[in-house]
Amino acid sequence: MIETDIIIIGAGPVGLFTIFEAGLLKLKCHLIDSLPQPGGQCSEIYPKKPIYDIPGFPSILAGELITNLEEQAAPFKPGYTLGEAAVDIEKLEDESFIVTTNKGTKHHAPIVMIAGGLGVFEPRKPPIENLESYEDHGVEYIIKDPEFYRGKRCVIAGGGDSALDWAIFLTENKIATEVSLVHRRSSFRGHLDSVQKVMDLADTGKINLITEAEVVGVGGDGKIENVTVKHKADGEKIVETDHFIPLFGLKPSLGPIANWGLEIEKNAIKVDTLDYSTNIPGIYAIGDVNTYTNKLKLILCGFHEGTLAVQSAFARIHPEKKNVLKYTTVNGVQGF
Repeated sequence: MIETDIIIIGAGPVGLFTIFEAGLLKLKCHLIDSLPQPGGQCSEIYPKKPIYDIPGFPSILAGELITNLEEQAAPFKPGYTLGEAAVDIEKLEDESFIVTTNKGTKHHAPIVMIAGGLGVFEPRKPPIENLESYEDHGVEYIIKDPEFYRGKRCVIAGGGDSALDWAIFLTENKIATEVSLVHRRSSFRGHLDSVQKVMDLADTGKINLITEAEVVGVGGDGKIENVTVKHKADGEKIVETDHFIPLFGLKPSLGPIANWGLEIEKNAIKVDTLDYSTNIPGIYAIGDVNTYTNKLKLILCGFHEGTLAVQSAFARIHPEKKNVLKYTTVNGVQGF
C-alpha cells in the first residue's frame, strides 16, 4: 500500500504543477498515470509543439514545459505509479480513499485529485477504405516529432488548431518539402491569427491550401504514395505525398472514472468553483477533466484550479491548523 497525502490521477502539466503547490504546504503527492512517463498529451502526443499561452514564456515546446514542471516539483519528492491506470476507488470509514490500478497497485490518501486531462483518448479517423492498412506506413493521426517529416511531402487534413498549427510549423521551419492542407469547408475553426497565417502562406505558394474538399482515398505499394482529394466543385484529383496526417481531434473518454459515482456532464466531472471539489467530499477534479460555467480548457486555468484545490485539501487534512499564505518571493521554496 502506497501512503501519501494527495493521490493525483494524471501526470500531465496540471498534475505536475499541483505537486509544487501541495509541496509549499508540506503535503506529499503521489501520481498515477497510464502513460509510461509524466507529461500527459504534452509528452505523448506533441512534445515538439510550441505552446504560446504559458505566462512568462512567449513560446515554449510542450516537452520543455513538462521538463520544467518536473524540475519545479522535484524538491518535494513526489511518487509516481506510471504505466498503470486508476480503475477503482474505495472510500473508507475515516473518509480516506484507496485507489487501485489495473495492475493491482493500491494507494491510500485522505485526498484524491483527478487531473486526467481528456481522459482516455483515441484519434478520430476519417472513413477512408483501407486507411488502417497504411497506419505506421505513412498515415499518422498525431505528430510527435516534426523532424520525422524532414524532407518529406505531407498532406494534412483538418480545420482546427492542430491542423493549422502543424501546417504552419512544418512550412515556416522548412521541415517538410511540401505541405498540403485539406479542409472540407472554406472557413476554419482555429484561432484567427493562425487562419490568417495559413492564408498568407498559401498566397505566397508555400502551402498548398485545398478548401471545400476532403481526402477520400489513399494509395501506395505498402506505404503511402498518394491520396485522392475530392473537391466540391472540381471533382477528384490525385496528390502525391509521403505522409497523410488526418488531424480531426481526439475522442475523449473518462474510462473507469465515469463509474466512481461522480457527477458527470458531457463527459467531464462537475465541480464547485469555490475549490474545484466534486460531489464526493475529498475528491477534486482539476484541468480539462472538469466542467463548470465558463470553463476554459487551458493549461493556465488548470494551474489555477490545482492551486485552489490544494488550499482546500490542506484545510480538510489539517482542520486544526490555520494556513497563512506565504509568498515564495519571501520564503523561497523548501522541499521536504
